[in-house]
Amino acid sequence: MKVILAQPRGFCAGVERAIEIVEQALDKFGPPIYVRHEIVHNPHVVKDLAQKGVIFVEETDEVPAGAVTIFSAHGVAEEIETHAIKRGLQVIDATCPLVSKVHTEGQRYAKHGREIILIGHEGHPEIEGTMGRIPGGVHLISEVVDVAKLEVKDPDKLAYITQTTLSVDDTKLVIDALKARFPNIVGPATKDICYATQNRQVAVRELAKHVDVVLVIGAHNSSNSNRLRERAEEVGVPAHLIEDATHLNIDWVKGKKTVGITAGASAPENLVQELIERLRQIEPVEVSVLPGVEENVHFRLPLSLTKAQGRTQQADAVERVAG
Repeated sequence: MKVILAQPRGFCAGVERAIEIVEQALDKFGPPIYVRHEIVHNPHVVKDLAQKGVIFVEETDEVPAGAVTIFSAHGVAEEIETHAIKRGLQVIDATCPLVSKVHTEGQRYAKHGREIILIGHEGHPEIEGTMGRIPGGVHLISEVVDVAKLEVKDPDKLAYITQTTLSVDDTKLVIDALKARFPNIVGPATKDICYATQNRQVAVRELAKHVDVVLVIGAHNSSNSNRLRERAEEVGVPAHLIEDATHLNIDWVKGKKTVGITAGASAPENLVQELIERLRQIEPVEVSVLPGVEENVHFRLPLSLTKAQGRTQQADAVERVAG
């Protein structure tokens, strides 16, 4: 069996930064460290950090007063941050800088009197955080059909922003529909979609052209991982999203000469290697890597983890990094 790996795959800079923030907080403050929501959408990452002394909570009310609390890479609404500070929590913000950039764009448009239309998936933590960062309310849509249903105050004073982990092609269709109905709408084209999301989608499309089946490693609640499966299927090959090697259905690869593997932006590389070893248990495997983009992006850490020890804890309360 030939196994071809997509390039790039796996961790992006925002995920690496978020995990490093948690690990450095553990080193600096000692356990327990509290994290609101999953730091990234991957159960293996969450389990590993929990074993090191991280306690994951859904609401800051669950955190003891004064405890070190980290916001996940997906971002949080402003009221959650305000509530945490009022409770005296030592907050470190691990929001991905690219998500923070979307928040800033939405706030800027709103400041200029524009109604904001947010393209994204209802219920996703990133969407909840973004909607909670923009004053005046947000119209949430996800598909082209939603555009016709929009009811706005002034069609000439609109702006749109997007979730960072969407499909580039699907989002472009929604943006085109918005521009067709509201010619004076402004927004960032598809550039708000994370570079890593775009790179992985391009890579999996190319991968799907060379294989009989694609296996995507990622959590089922991971938006970018689900998009990878969809992009592969669009090329016309079967694709399956699995959390790890234990979820592999042997029938998917039985009789297949070439198997493609990729991983979502929050899936660690060791899961890819474990899947390859699982395939080796079925038959001999020859592994190669498809040429692709080499990513070298790195986001700096919050100052509360890197500054000199002389700063007070009060000054540590919240450090937001724009990247």
